[in-house]
Amino acid sequence: MRTPTALAALALLATAAPPVHAQTVSYDSKQWSGLKYRFIAPTRGGRVTAVTGVTTQPLVYYMGTVGGGVWKTVDAGHNWKPMTDGQISVGAIGAVAVAETSPDTVWAGTGSSKIRSNVTIGKGIYKSVDAGKTWTFMGLKDVGQIATIRINPINADEVFVAATGNPFIANPERGVYRTQDGGKTWKQVFKLTPGLGAADIEFQPGNPHVLFTTMWHGLRHPWTIISGSPAAEGAGIYKSTDSGDHWNKLTDGLPSGLFGRANVAVTAAAPDRLYALIEAKPGMGLYRSDDAGAHWHLVTDSSRITTRPFYYDTIGVDPTNPDAVWVGDESWVKSEDGGKTFRPMPEPHGDNHDVWINPINSKYMIEGNDGGAIVSIDGGLTWSSIDNQPTAEIYQVALDDQFPYRIYGAQQDNNTVIAPSLSLGDGREFRDGPGCETGPIIPKLGDPNIVWGGCKGQFSRMNMKTAGNEQHFWIGGESLYGNEPPALNFRFQRVAPMEISPYEPNTVYYGSQFVSRSKDGGIAWETISPDLTAKPEGTQIGSGEPITRDATGEEMYSVVYSIRESPLKKGVIWAGSNDGPFWVTQDDGKHWDNITPRDMPPGGRVQNIEPGRFKPGTAYFACYRYLLGDFAPYIYMTDDYGKTWTKLTDGHNGIAADEPTRVVREDPARPGLLYAGTEFGMYLSFDRGKTWSPFQLNLPHTVVTDIKLTHNDLVLSTQGRGFYVLDNVSLLHQLPADGLQSKNTLYKPQTAVRIPGGGGFGRGGGGLPAGAQIDYYLPATADTLTLTFLDKTGKTIRTISSETPAARGGGRRGGGGGGGGAAAAAAADAPAPEAGGGDEEGGGFFRAAPVVLEKSPGMHRITWDLRYNNNGPAVPPGSYTVQLAFGSDIQKQPLEVIEDPRVTADGVTTADLIAQTDFQLKAMALNDDCVKLVARVRAGLSTMKGDTSDKATQLQALADKLITSPIRYSQPALQTHISYLYGENNRTDQKVGKDALDRYEVLRKQLEALTADVNKILGLPLP
Repeated sequence: MRTPTALAALALLATAAPPVHAQTVSYDSKQWSGLKYRFIAPTRGGRVTAVTGVTTQPLVYYMGTVGGGVWKTVDAGHNWKPMTDGQISVGAIGAVAVAETSPDTVWAGTGSSKIRSNVTIGKGIYKSVDAGKTWTFMGLKDVGQIATIRINPINADEVFVAATGNPFIANPERGVYRTQDGGKTWKQVFKLTPGLGAADIEFQPGNPHVLFTTMWHGLRHPWTIISGSPAAEGAGIYKSTDSGDHWNKLTDGLPSGLFGRANVAVTAAAPDRLYALIEAKPGMGLYRSDDAGAHWHLVTDSSRITTRPFYYDTIGVDPTNPDAVWVGDESWVKSEDGGKTFRPMPEPHGDNHDVWINPINSKYMIEGNDGGAIVSIDGGLTWSSIDNQPTAEIYQVALDDQFPYRIYGAQQDNNTVIAPSLSLGDGREFRDGPGCETGPIIPKLGDPNIVWGGCKGQFSRMNMKTAGNEQHFWIGGESLYGNEPPALNFRFQRVAPMEISPYEPNTVYYGSQFVSRSKDGGIAWETISPDLTAKPEGTQIGSGEPITRDATGEEMYSVVYSIRESPLKKGVIWAGSNDGPFWVTQDDGKHWDNITPRDMPPGGRVQNIEPGRFKPGTAYFACYRYLLGDFAPYIYMTDDYGKTWTKLTDGHNGIAADEPTRVVREDPARPGLLYAGTEFGMYLSFDRGKTWSPFQLNLPHTVVTDIKLTHNDLVLSTQGRGFYVLDNVSLLHQLPADGLQSKNTLYKPQTAVRIPGGGGFGRGGGGLPAGAQIDYYLPATADTLTLTFLDKTGKTIRTISSETPAARGGGRRGGGGGGGGAAAAAAADAPAPEAGGGDEEGGGFFRAAPVVLEKSPGMHRITWDLRYNNNGPAVPPGSYTVQLAFGSDIQKQPLEVIEDPRVTADGVTTADLIAQTDFQLKAMALNDDCVKLVARVRAGLSTMKGDTSDKATQLQALADKLITSPIRYSQPALQTHISYLYGENNRTDQKVGKDALDRYEVLRKQLEALTADVNKILGLPLP
C-alpha cells in the first residue's frame, strides 16, 4: 500500500486543468508535434505469417508481421529493424518477396491470409528498390489479403500475386494478378468466383513460364471460420504453362470432395517434383507429384501436419534434396523420406506459418510463427532469438495505481505481461501475470500485489509476492473448447471481458452472455443480468465448417464483450455485446435497459465502453462491424443514460469511412477531449467527436486495441507493436478553445517528480528523460530563445538557450577519484579538466548531454533534469518558476517539484532533501575552488618549466598534494578526495550522513591551507 505522502504526490500529478467548453474547432497538429510515443514492452515477438531472404546475402532476411509492418535483419536474426514505419499505412503484412536478379527490390503485400477474427484487411501492395529503406504504393488496394508474391527469377519486372481476398465477405477481386512492368499496371490473370481466392502461387524451378496456384474458399464470420468448398465448384490446384495467361485444373489423384486451403512446394533439386499440403474432406494430408502435377498421390494423412490447416498450412522443400520436406503446423516437423514420415524439430515457438530456404544453400533459412521470425544458419538445428522483435499483439491494457505505475496486458499466443512505465530499478522490470494469452489481466485497486487474470471464463487470482501460485475460480466450471454454444450454461468468448469496480477493491465483473459479479475477489460469483445478447438465427453453432472444426471460443457469438461501471455513480453499469445490443443498469444490476442506438446496424461488436468522466449519465462506446464486411467507424455518445445517442463518426469528420474503430476514451481533465484508436492508428477530438484529427505522431501504423489514461499519460496497447506510452499530455489541456494558437507560448509544466539517479537528459527509466518536461510553441521560426529556471527567491538555477551548447564535460557517473574539476566545470556548463585516479572509487559524475532549444515552428518539448547547471545537485522539492524569453518577449510559468513517493515512503523527508541540496552546493563550491587552484598551479608550473629553484620545487610538491597522478590507481590527492565527497551524495536522494558533513569541514580546511601555500609561492594575495 502507498503512504499518505505518496498519495499526495500522485494527486498533484493528476491535477486537472480548468474546464474548457467543447465546440466545433479545427486544430493545427503543429500544436502537439513535439509529443512522442514511447515504446514500453515487450520485446518478444508477435505473430509472423510472411518471411523471405536474400539468396546472395545469406545473413539478410525480411519478415512481414500481422500488425507491425515489415522488418529486416542483416545479421541472421540477431537484430531486427522496422522498415515500413511511417510509409505503409497498414501494419498487417501478408507476403514479402525479394527479386533474385535485383536483391534491392523488395515487395510487400498487405493483409495476412492466415485469418483470425482480429485480422486486419489488406490495403494493397508496396515496392522498395533500395532494400527496404523507402516504399512506394503499387496498387491492388481492393484485393484484400495477399497470401503470396512470386517474382520471375530471371525478370524482376514480372511479378505474380495470389490474393485470397476480403476475409469477411466474397469479393470479385480475389484471384491471381500479374504485372510485367514492375507494378505500373496489373492484370487479374485468373479468377473463378467472388468466393474463391488464390492462397498460393509458385514457379516451376527452371521454367518461369510454368506456374501453380491454389484456389480456396476462406471466410471469417463473427461466429465461425469457413474453409473449403466443393472441388467441383472450382476449389483446387491449377497450372499455367504460358506465364499465367491460361490455367488448367489438376485433378488426377487429388481430393474431389470438399477442398480447403492448399499450399504447393517446389524444389530446384527435382523441378517436376511437387508437394501439396491440402485441407480436404475426404483426403486431408500431404500429396506428391513427380510429373509436374499431372498425377498425384497421398503421401501421408498424419494429423501432426493437418491441425488447423486453414490457419497454418506451411510447407518447404530443400532446394538441394527433394526428399527433405519441412512442414509447419502447431509443431515444426521435417521429413527426410519424401514426406512419408516426419519427426519434430527444435524451435523456440510453436504455431508455424511460413518458411523460406535459401535456394543455393539450404543451411540458411527463416521461419515465421506466432512468436516472431527465427533464422537458422545450420539447417534448422538452432535458431535466432524471438526476444528481439517488439511486434507483440496485445489485446487490452490495464494500469495500477502506484508510482511508477505498471502496465498490464495479454499477448497473443504467449502469456500475460506486466511491464513498468518507468524503470523500477528493483530487478523486477518485466513479469508474467495470471490468466492466458487472451486475458484480460487487471491489478487490484490500492494493492497491485494482487492481480486478477482471465482466460475464456477461467478467472484466476495471483499474489505477485508469491508469483506462480495462481488461484483459479472458473465461472461455471465448464470446458469451453469444442462445445456447441447452446450446450453451455455460460458462453465465454476468447477475450471475455473483465472489469473491476472503482468503489469496492474486491468487486470484479466478468462477461459471458450474462454479467457476473464477485464481491470477494472471485471466490463466489453471482449473475446480475439477464442474457444481454441478440442471438441471431444461425449463429449459435460450433465454429469450423465445412471441413475443419475449430471451436476454441474465438468465434463464440452472442456474448457480453465489454463491461464498465461508472466512476461517478455507484451502481451504474454499462454492458455491450459482440452481436449488437448495448445495455445499462442504474440500480446495481437489479434492472437492465436495452439502450442500443436505433441507427446502429445490427450485429456489431461493442469493443470498448467509456463511462463519462464528468456526468454519470454520459457514456461512449466504440463498435465495429468489419467481421460482417462493414468497415465503417462506429463511435457513439449519450448524456442521458442511453435515451438518446449521437454518432461521432460519419466517415467525413476526420476518421475515414473505411476505418473501423476499436476504442474511445474521454480525457479526465479537459471536457470535450476524446481519444480514439482505430484499425489503422490514433485520433483525437477537442469537440466531443464532432471533428477528429490524426494523433499518430511517431506511432507505427498498427491496430490500437485499447487506451487508458493516468497521471496525464496516454497508454496504448496495439495489435502488432506492444505497449506505448505518450507521456504527459497536459499540453492538450491548455490549447485554446478556438483552436488557434497564433503566438509564442510557454505552457504550464506538469508537476515534476524527482526520481533518484535520473542523471540527466535522456536518462529516465524506460527511455523517458528524468525531470521536468517543458513545452512551448512557436508559430514561426524564433531568433533566439533562453529558458531559465528560478527558485522561489528569483535566483537563477539553470539557463538553456537556442545557441550552441557548451561542450560535454569529462566526468563519470560512479567513476573513480578523477574528475576533480567536473563539478566546478558543471557550474558553468563548461568542459572539465582531465584527471586521473581509479575507476571503481566513487566521486565521478554522470554528465548531462548538451541541450539546445529548438527554434523551428511548432510545438517542442525539452526536459530539465532538475539539476543545477550541467551536473550540479538536484533541486529539492518545492516551488519554482520557468521563464522563457522569446527574444524580448518573456513568459513565466510556475513549476512544482515533488519527491519520488518511493523515497518518501522510505522515510526521507523534504527537510532531508533540502539539507542534501545545500550540502551538495557547498561541496560543489569546494570542488570549484579546487579546480581554480589546480588551474593556478598548472599555470605556475608551466611558467617555471625547466626552473630548478626552491620555488619551483616547492610548487611541484604542493601540486603533488593537490593533483592526482594520471597513472591508474595512483595515490589520490586532495582533488580526488574532494570530488569523491561530492559523488557520495550525488547518487540518490537521501539524508546526508554525519561523516560526510565532518569530512567536508576537513577537506575545506585542507584546501584553504593548500591555497594559502600556493598563493604565497606565486606571490598572490592570501585567500
